[in-house]
Amino acid sequence: MINVTKTFLPPIDEYNSYLEQIWKSEWITNRGQLVLTLEQKLKLFLEIDHILMMNNGTIPIQIALKILCRGKEVITSPFSYVATSSSIVWEGLEPVFVDIDSQHLTIDETKIEAAITKDTGAILATHVFGNPCNVDAIQLISDKYNLPIIYDAAHAFGVKYRGKSLFGYGDASTCSFHATKLFHTGEGGAIVSNKIENSDRFFHAHNFGHDGHLSFHGLGINGKMSELSAAMGLANLPYFDFIRSERKLVVDYYNENLNWSKIRTLIIREDTKWNYSYFPIIFDSEEILIKAQEKMNMAGIFPRRYFYPSLNKLPYVNRTNMPVSEKISASVMCLPLYVGLIEKDLKTIVNIINTSIL
Repeated sequence: MINVTKTFLPPIDEYNSYLEQIWKSEWITNRGQLVLTLEQKLKLFLEIDHILMMNNGTIPIQIALKILCRGKEVITSPFSYVATSSSIVWEGLEPVFVDIDSQHLTIDETKIEAAITKDTGAILATHVFGNPCNVDAIQLISDKYNLPIIYDAAHAFGVKYRGKSLFGYGDASTCSFHATKLFHTGEGGAIVSNKIENSDRFFHAHNFGHDGHLSFHGLGINGKMSELSAAMGLANLPYFDFIRSERKLVVDYYNENLNWSKIRTLIIREDTKWNYSYFPIIFDSEEILIKAQEKMNMAGIFPRRYFYPSLNKLPYVNRTNMPVSEKISASVMCLPLYVGLIEKDLKTIVNIINTSIL
């Protein structure tokens, strides 16, 4: 069976060496030495100043919204994973959707300003499939209206834009280290802040609000990463360049062998060093997508419809028309992409798609 992705696992003896440290220390959670070490290594690896490890990729979004949002409305993209919108609603806020750019698949920055009202409290935009938003244009809007920018950067680990980490833009970036991601900790995530004052507030918020053992800085929840997850991250990090290069080979194969006459993929924004996190293809119609998907499923191949449905169609949001997002959502499918995907299977995938679009 060929799934859309496959978890990369480091050599078990290397993971076990970190587990042995945990057993010796008898320290499982509450920011043990492995969590602290992983944070330091990631600061160096990503060339960033502040990163806070958390227990999944959704809690960082919720904390960022709780700390930074200054109103009851959050401008956001309808083309993302459900956690982007559900986090807004979970925090008692209202998502205000802005349609997407059909080429880059990120929020259409030219439509953001028209969506701003007196109740707008933040902009939450997604670097879709690791493709950067137009961060310069969004920053200008932020400066003009004094709105904080939160980037859902779940797919953006290792991406550089104009020579620096994509995490370095906006007021905060959140990331997922779920087992399906290029770099993972099994289950986990992080929040990156470019302002020390926000970093301190995020820290207290993810640790029940504690200010030492016996006093409290303010309201908080439990967002802490365990030592077991940090161990997986430390074992995986040395393999990131290998993982990215292997995935690039798969992407190169798709680019060279798919028939692009009736399908397309996203356009990576100029000046981006991409991470090959996903490989979406966009069909002319949902009917052709379904035909190709059924043929692949019959062959034991299981691509994934990222992201469907368009989030403006969720049952718990104010439904508005987002024609570009709805069209893309209905016709986009991510192809299998992971380390160890062999050429024989790639040929099968390509042949099924090429015959389905004729």
